[in-house]
Amino acid sequence: MKNNFVIYTFYRFLKIRNKKYFKKTFDLYLKKIPLKGTILIADEGINASISGKEEEVFKFIKHIKKELKIRKIQPKINFANFIPFNKMKVRIKKEIVSLGMGDFDIKKYTGKNIHPSDWNKIISKKTVKLIDTRNIYEINIGKFINSINPNTNNFREFPKKLSKMNISKDDEVAMYCTGGIRCEKASAYLKLNGFTNVMQLEGGIINYLDFMNKKKNKSKSKWKGECFVFDNRVTINNNLSKGKFIQCFGCRNPITMKDTKLESYIKGVSCKYCYNKRSKLQKQRSISRQVQIELAKDNGQSHI
Repeated sequence: MKNNFVIYTFYRFLKIRNKKYFKKTFDLYLKKIPLKGTILIADEGINASISGKEEEVFKFIKHIKKELKIRKIQPKINFANFIPFNKMKVRIKKEIVSLGMGDFDIKKYTGKNIHPSDWNKIISKKTVKLIDTRNIYEINIGKFINSINPNTNNFREFPKKLSKMNISKDDEVAMYCTGGIRCEKASAYLKLNGFTNVMQLEGGIINYLDFMNKKKNKSKSKWKGECFVFDNRVTINNNLSKGKFIQCFGCRNPITMKDTKLESYIKGVSCKYCYNKRSKLQKQRSISRQVQIELAKDNGQSHI
């Protein structure tokens, strides 16, 4: 099946003073074109994932760059045979990625970017402490060999978990995440707090997989498993194609088709990870929502 749609993801840390203006101008532009995805705007910058026809996406990206006076961005560009978002959202947030540690100059403190071509060499060093800055459910389905799992349920927990990782401020630290944004902010946080030798994977896991594909070096890849992505593809494999996982809409955990055969799985309601954690009221609300989704499908309508 032909991949007719582009998925364009980027972030940029920069000072944005008039968030409401940019939300308004982006909303007005998006009324003209059928794009879907999410744009987050905060004082610290912009974070966006946008999908649609290639020509329309690139025109909108050109508009964003013009409005924000950005010359260069480092996007992750994938292709798919469907648009993996339900709607288009432009939101104003306190942070484009929530660490919850207040405002600090990320561009000033961020760690050294390591290109994917050098990543294997870096993480093969025995002296390097390799930290995965993603959450537990993401790490469970894929990771780099010998990486440290901080056991976070969300990124805001990372600063508290850092003290439990047995890492000294003189250690060589390498960090990675899905697309680069979390490890860039985490590396800046470490340097701000006195860590002296901090590195991060440039462009994250997606950029690494893309590099390995283009160089036909998949056999040398140190990535094992699939990579969770925050859209309806759920996961991507080493070929950057939609992976084998689906998502439980009760807890958002990625699950396999085999997991859907368990008694704990109720479509749109629960899975093995959340069946005993969700209350009766939560389950009932999810059941009602799922009924509405099925009714919309039967009537040929979309449901968010």
